[in-house]
Amino acid sequence: MNWYLEVLRKYAVFTGRARRSEYWYFVLFNFLNSVLASMIDVTFGLYNPETGYGLINTIYAFAVLIPALAVGVRRMHDIGKSGWFFLIPIYNIFLAVTPGDVGENKYGADPKEQEEPRIN
Repeated sequence: MNWYLEVLRKYAVFTGRARRSEYWYFVLFNFLNSVLASMIDVTFGLYNPETGYGLINTIYAFAVLIPALAVGVRRMHDIGKSGWFFLIPIYNIFLAVTPGDVGENKYGADPKEQEEPRIN
C-alpha cells in the first residue's frame, strides 16, 4: 500500500527511476481499486451496459491516468530506457519485470540504494 501512495504523491513526476516493487504494487492496487469502483457502480446503478463503463470507475481511471503513466515512465528509466518504451505493447511488460540498473544511470540514482517509502 505504501508504494501505491508513494506513486500518488509523485502525481506527475516523469523524471527519476521507479523500482519494480513500486511499479507492480501500484498496478496491483490500481486493479483492486478499479474492481471495487466497478462493484460500487453496479451496486448503485451507475454502470452503463451500452458503454461498458460506470461513473465511479471512469472518474477513478481518469484520476490515476497521469500517475500510472508517470510510474511507467520512471520504471523504464530504471532499466536505462527512454520513457517512450512504455508505449510499446507487450515489450513494455518484459521491460517492467527486468531488474533495474545497479547504481546511478542517466536518469538518476538507484532507487534501491534509497530509503523505502514510509507513511507518517
